[in-house]
Amino acid sequence: MNRAPNFNRVALIYAAMEKATFGPWLWRCRCSFLPELTTQRSGLVVGDGDGRFTAKLLEENSLVLVDAVDASTEMLHKLSCNAGLRAGRVRMHLADAREWEPENSAYDLIVTHFFLDCLTTAEVGTLAHKIRSHASANAVWVVSEFAIPKGWLGWLIARPLVLGLYGAFFVLTGLRVQRLPKYGEALVEAGWARLSEKKLLGGLLVSELWGTDSQAE
Repeated sequence: MNRAPNFNRVALIYAAMEKATFGPWLWRCRCSFLPELTTQRSGLVVGDGDGRFTAKLLEENSLVLVDAVDASTEMLHKLSCNAGLRAGRVRMHLADAREWEPENSAYDLIVTHFFLDCLTTAEVGTLAHKIRSHASANAVWVVSEFAIPKGWLGWLIARPLVLGLYGAFFVLTGLRVQRLPKYGEALVEAGWARLSEKKLLGGLLVSELWGTDSQAE
Protein backbone atom coordinates (compact mmCIF):
# COMPACT_ATOMS: atom_id res chain seq x y z
CA MET A 1 0.00 0.00 0.00
CA ASN A 2 1.35 3.40 -0.98
CA ARG A 3 1.62 6.04 1.71
CA ALA A 4 -1.33 8.42 1.81
CA PRO A 5 -0.62 11.70 -0.02
CA ASN A 6 0.08 14.74 2.13
CA PHE A 7 -2.60 17.33 1.49
CA ASN A 8 -1.55 19.51 4.44
CA ARG A 9 0.54 21.75 2.25
CA VAL A 10 -2.35 22.63 -0.07
CA ALA A 11 -5.12 22.97 2.53
CA LEU A 12 -4.93 26.76 2.74
CA ILE A 13 -5.02 27.25 -1.03
CA TYR A 14 -7.29 24.34 -1.95
CA ALA A 15 -10.38 26.44 -2.69
CA ALA A 16 -8.36 29.06 -4.58
CA MET A 17 -6.66 26.37 -6.70
CA GLU A 18 -10.04 24.88 -7.51
CA LYS A 19 -11.56 28.19 -8.59
CA ALA A 20 -8.48 29.13 -10.61
CA THR A 21 -8.59 25.91 -12.62
CA PHE A 22 -12.27 24.96 -12.87
CA GLY A 23 -14.18 28.01 -11.69
CA PRO A 24 -17.50 26.95 -10.11
CA TRP A 25 -17.76 23.59 -11.87
CA LEU A 26 -16.25 21.30 -9.23
CA TRP A 27 -18.54 22.82 -6.63
CA ARG A 28 -21.56 22.42 -8.88
CA CYS A 29 -20.58 18.81 -9.42
CA ARG A 30 -20.36 18.14 -5.68
CA CYS A 31 -23.78 19.67 -5.10
CA SER A 32 -25.58 17.94 -7.97
CA PHE A 33 -27.52 15.63 -5.66
CA LEU A 34 -27.55 17.80 -2.54
CA PRO A 35 -31.32 18.51 -2.73
CA GLU A 36 -31.91 14.76 -2.44
CA LEU A 37 -29.87 14.38 0.76
CA THR A 38 -32.26 15.88 3.30
CA THR A 39 -33.66 12.71 4.87
CA GLN A 40 -30.43 10.88 5.74
CA ARG A 41 -29.41 10.78 9.37
CA SER A 42 -26.03 9.01 9.48
CA GLY A 43 -23.38 10.12 7.01
CA LEU A 44 -19.86 9.04 6.15
CA VAL A 45 -17.85 11.62 4.21
CA VAL A 46 -14.43 10.49 3.04
CA GLY A 47 -11.75 12.85 1.74
CA ASP A 48 -13.86 16.01 1.45
CA GLY A 49 -10.83 18.25 1.18
CA ASP A 50 -11.43 21.50 3.05
CA GLY A 51 -14.90 20.39 4.09
CA ARG A 52 -17.00 22.90 2.19
CA PHE A 53 -19.41 20.23 1.02
CA THR A 54 -19.74 18.73 4.50
CA ALA A 55 -20.52 22.20 5.86
CA LYS A 56 -23.18 22.68 3.17
CA LEU A 57 -24.65 19.24 3.88
CA LEU A 58 -24.95 20.10 7.58
CA GLU A 59 -26.69 23.35 6.63
CA GLU A 60 -29.18 21.69 4.28
CA ASN A 61 -29.86 18.63 6.47
CA SER A 62 -30.31 19.77 10.06
CA LEU A 63 -30.47 16.26 11.53
CA VAL A 64 -27.63 14.40 9.85
CA LEU A 65 -24.63 13.33 11.93
CA VAL A 66 -21.40 12.89 9.98
CA ASP A 67 -18.25 10.85 10.35
CA ALA A 68 -15.57 12.70 8.35
CA VAL A 69 -12.45 10.74 7.45
CA ASP A 70 -9.32 12.41 6.12
CA ALA A 71 -5.59 11.74 6.34
CA SER A 72 -4.79 15.47 6.53
CA THR A 73 -4.86 17.36 9.83
CA GLU A 74 -5.04 20.69 8.00
CA MET A 75 -7.99 19.61 5.87
CA LEU A 76 -9.90 18.49 8.96
CA HIS A 77 -9.09 21.83 10.58
CA LYS A 78 -10.50 23.63 7.53
CA LEU A 79 -13.60 21.43 7.72
CA SER A 80 -14.12 22.45 11.34
CA CYS A 81 -13.76 26.13 10.44
CA ASN A 82 -16.14 25.88 7.49
CA ALA A 83 -18.74 23.97 9.52
CA GLY A 84 -18.69 26.59 12.27
CA LEU A 85 -21.33 25.99 14.93
CA ARG A 86 -22.52 22.90 13.06
CA ALA A 87 -19.17 21.17 13.62
CA GLY A 88 -20.67 19.60 16.74
CA ARG A 89 -22.52 17.21 14.43
CA VAL A 90 -19.27 15.97 12.92
CA ARG A 91 -16.94 13.32 14.30
CA MET A 92 -13.56 13.82 12.68
CA HIS A 93 -11.27 10.87 12.08
CA LEU A 94 -7.63 11.53 11.19
CA ALA A 95 -6.92 8.35 9.25
CA ASP A 96 -6.09 6.77 5.92
CA ALA A 97 -9.52 5.66 4.68
CA ARG A 98 -7.99 2.45 3.34
CA GLU A 99 -7.12 1.41 6.89
CA TRP A 100 -9.87 3.08 8.92
CA GLU A 101 -12.53 0.80 10.40
CA PRO A 102 -16.00 2.35 10.85
CA GLU A 103 -17.74 2.02 14.20
CA ASN A 104 -21.19 2.71 12.77
CA SER A 105 -22.97 -0.22 11.17
CA ALA A 106 -25.87 1.66 9.55
CA TYR A 107 -24.69 4.61 7.44
CA ASP A 108 -27.49 5.78 5.16
CA LEU A 109 -25.30 8.31 3.32
CA ILE A 110 -21.77 7.96 1.96
CA VAL A 111 -20.02 10.79 0.14
CA THR A 112 -16.74 10.69 -1.81
CA HIS A 113 -16.09 13.82 -3.86
CA PHE A 114 -12.95 13.65 -6.00
CA PHE A 115 -11.46 11.09 -3.64
CA LEU A 116 -11.71 7.75 -5.40
CA ASP A 117 -9.31 9.05 -8.06
CA CYS A 118 -6.62 8.97 -5.35
CA LEU A 119 -6.99 5.17 -5.15
CA THR A 120 -6.30 2.23 -7.40
CA THR A 121 -9.21 0.16 -8.69
CA ALA A 122 -8.33 -2.60 -6.21
CA GLU A 123 -8.29 -0.11 -3.32
CA VAL A 124 -11.67 1.27 -4.36
CA GLY A 125 -13.03 -2.28 -4.34
CA THR A 126 -11.72 -3.01 -0.87
CA LEU A 127 -13.12 0.28 0.45
CA ALA A 128 -16.49 -0.30 -1.24
CA HIS A 129 -16.81 -3.76 0.33
CA LYS A 130 -15.94 -2.37 3.76
CA ILE A 131 -18.44 0.48 3.49
CA ARG A 132 -21.14 -1.85 2.17
CA SER A 133 -20.87 -3.92 5.35
CA HIS A 134 -21.44 -0.77 7.41
CA ALA A 135 -24.31 0.66 5.35
CA SER A 136 -28.05 0.40 5.81
CA ALA A 137 -30.22 -1.33 3.22
CA ASN A 138 -31.43 2.03 1.86
CA ALA A 139 -28.06 3.78 1.91
CA VAL A 140 -27.02 6.08 -0.94
CA TRP A 141 -23.47 6.86 -2.02
CA VAL A 142 -22.71 10.13 -3.80
CA VAL A 143 -19.64 10.01 -6.03
CA SER A 144 -18.14 12.97 -7.88
CA GLU A 145 -15.20 12.32 -10.18
CA PHE A 146 -13.26 13.29 -13.22
CA ALA A 147 -13.90 11.22 -16.32
CA ILE A 148 -12.53 10.90 -19.83
CA PRO A 149 -15.46 11.05 -22.26
CA LYS A 150 -15.36 9.31 -25.61
CA GLY A 151 -14.44 11.15 -28.78
CA TRP A 152 -12.25 14.15 -29.49
CA LEU A 153 -13.08 15.88 -26.22
CA GLY A 154 -11.68 12.94 -24.30
CA TRP A 155 -8.50 12.51 -26.34
CA LEU A 156 -7.63 16.16 -26.97
CA ILE A 157 -8.76 17.82 -23.75
CA ALA A 158 -9.84 15.51 -20.92
CA ARG A 159 -7.02 12.97 -21.10
CA PRO A 160 -4.16 15.53 -21.12
CA LEU A 161 -5.94 17.57 -18.43
CA VAL A 162 -6.36 14.58 -16.12
CA LEU A 163 -2.73 13.55 -16.66
CA GLY A 164 -1.68 17.11 -15.85
CA LEU A 165 -3.71 17.11 -12.65
CA TYR A 166 -2.15 13.85 -11.54
CA GLY A 167 1.30 15.26 -12.25
CA ALA A 168 0.57 18.40 -10.27
CA PHE A 169 -0.74 16.50 -7.26
CA PHE A 170 2.24 14.17 -7.37
CA VAL A 171 4.49 17.21 -6.98
CA LEU A 172 2.30 18.96 -4.39
CA THR A 173 1.18 16.01 -2.25
CA GLY A 174 3.17 12.94 -3.26
CA LEU A 175 0.11 11.22 -4.74
CA ARG A 176 1.37 8.00 -6.33
CA VAL A 177 -1.74 7.02 -8.27
CA GLN A 178 -1.48 8.35 -11.81
CA ARG A 179 -4.59 7.06 -13.59
CA LEU A 180 -8.30 7.10 -12.98
CA PRO A 181 -9.53 3.90 -11.34
CA LYS A 182 -12.38 1.85 -12.75
CA TYR A 183 -14.39 2.71 -9.69
CA GLY A 184 -17.75 1.89 -11.25
CA GLU A 185 -16.78 -1.73 -11.81
CA ALA A 186 -15.39 -1.91 -8.26
CA LEU A 187 -18.59 -0.54 -6.72
CA VAL A 188 -20.80 -2.92 -8.67
CA GLU A 189 -18.67 -5.89 -7.63
CA ALA A 190 -19.01 -4.78 -3.99
CA GLY A 191 -22.81 -4.75 -4.09
CA TRP A 192 -23.60 -1.19 -5.18
CA ALA A 193 -25.74 -0.08 -8.13
CA ARG A 194 -25.73 3.23 -10.00
CA LEU A 195 -29.13 4.91 -9.57
CA SER A 196 -28.55 8.22 -11.34
CA GLU A 197 -25.83 10.18 -13.11
CA LYS A 198 -25.23 13.79 -14.06
CA LYS A 199 -22.47 15.01 -16.37
CA LEU A 200 -20.87 18.45 -16.52
CA LEU A 201 -18.39 20.07 -18.90
CA GLY A 202 -19.16 17.61 -21.66
CA GLY A 203 -18.58 14.61 -19.42
CA LEU A 204 -15.24 15.69 -17.94
CA LEU A 205 -16.99 15.81 -14.55
CA VAL A 206 -19.56 13.28 -13.38
CA SER A 207 -21.71 13.13 -10.28
CA GLU A 208 -23.38 9.83 -9.53
CA LEU A 209 -25.88 8.54 -7.01
CA TRP A 210 -25.34 4.91 -6.04
CA GLY A 211 -27.46 2.68 -3.85
CA THR A 212 -27.26 -0.84 -2.54
CA ASP A 213 -27.94 -3.41 -5.21
CA SER A 214 -31.26 -4.29 -3.54
CA GLN A 215 -32.54 -0.77 -4.37
CA ALA A 216 -31.97 -1.33 -8.07
CA GLU A 217 -34.04 -4.54 -8.24
